[in-house]
Amino acid sequence: MGTAVGGGKSVPRYVQIADEIVQQIRAGVLKPGDMVPSESELVDRYGVAGGTIRKAMVEVRASGLVETRHGKGSLVKARPPVRHRSSDRFRRSHRKGGKAAYLAESEQAGATAKVSVLFIGPADAPDDVAERLGVAAGDKVLARRRLYFRNGTPVETATSYLPWDVVKDIPELFAENPGPGGIYARLEDDGHIFAEFVETLQARPASKAESSELALSPGAPVVHLIRDAVTEEGRVVEVCDTLMAADQFVFSYRIPAAD
Repeated sequence: MGTAVGGGKSVPRYVQIADEIVQQIRAGVLKPGDMVPSESELVDRYGVAGGTIRKAMVEVRASGLVETRHGKGSLVKARPPVRHRSSDRFRRSHRKGGKAAYLAESEQAGATAKVSVLFIGPADAPDDVAERLGVAAGDKVLARRRLYFRNGTPVETATSYLPWDVVKDIPELFAENPGPGGIYARLEDDGHIFAEFVETLQARPASKAESSELALSPGAPVVHLIRDAVTEEGRVVEVCDTLMAADQFVFSYRIPAAD
């Protein structure tokens, strides 16, 4: 039975239960690392059917405050979102200070960051990437695929595609650790000075494989981000295809109001 609210409408019982659980998390009654009570416990507590509890937990998971572990139940997350500052993370001063973008933003959030390199080597340029790089589809490019962790939890995957004629004479770009400041610092060292970074974002549910790689609940929201790194000459020298756990990032942009 729903509870009447303004205008004579009622709130479904599962929504009421979800709201109560979310408030318990935000108030610290359920603390980071705690398990949310099991379905049977919630059925007994609220006197409702299991289907109602399952619908309530869908709402709770959508809040981004819990993560579901197969066979174990739902756990209150212990990590606040990283603040992803488009207007700050690619500053040249970070690169000159020896910090790549992800490490810089994680440090600002007070988090411990780790990068695991999954693949580095030649690859055929996918059609959409080739168009962005201004090369033919299937042309050889350098691919660098990484998995990013924050406080021990995977939060992001990223694959960089770079034109072969740009990278073939920069050996550091073929190394797991390209050196202080990351690949952008090495590209600028070689004379490819950046003018801007252009990002396109799309929110969508994670696929089964993506959910597994990022330790997410099935169908959890992710942000698919494509970034073009553009030099002062107007050339795109890197396309970065990134998938991010949506609950772990807040996007903040500074947009000039001038003409």
